[in-house]
Parts: sequence; structure tokens; C-alpha cells
Amino acid sequence: MNKRWTIDKIKEFVEKNSDSTLLTTEYHGFSQKLLFRCACGNQFEKNFTKFKNKHQRKCDVCQPPKQSR
Repeated sequence: MNKRWTIDKIKEFVEKNSDSTLLTTEYHGFSQKLLFRCACGNQFEKNFTKFKNKHQRKCDVCQPPKQSR
């Protein structure tokens, strides 16, 4: 059974698993981009799937995108 994510559960996950802060206040589904603030102060957007499963938990300055093959 799939776990239903709510904005409160996402916020809790972000606080426990990263140094970033969730700024978005509503969650409408897995494809929605959420707004985060990195530990360095920069804001960045990621959907929750990438944040959770692909460990993209920092801004592009602190964690540059991976080079394509």
C-alpha cells in the first residue's frame, strides 16, 4: 500500500533527513515542485520524489547537478 504524503509528513521528512527547510505550505501531488531553503540560504525548487529518492536535498550551488553522460 502506498504511503500518502501530506505537507506535514513532508515537512517532518525534510527536517529529519536534510539541512534544508520546506517553505511550501500546500501539497497537491508528486509532480508539484516544492520550494525549499538550503542551509546556505539559497532557495530552490524540487519535486518531492527527487528530493526523497534521488537525494537532491541541497541547492544547485551546494550540490551541483550531475553531468549528463
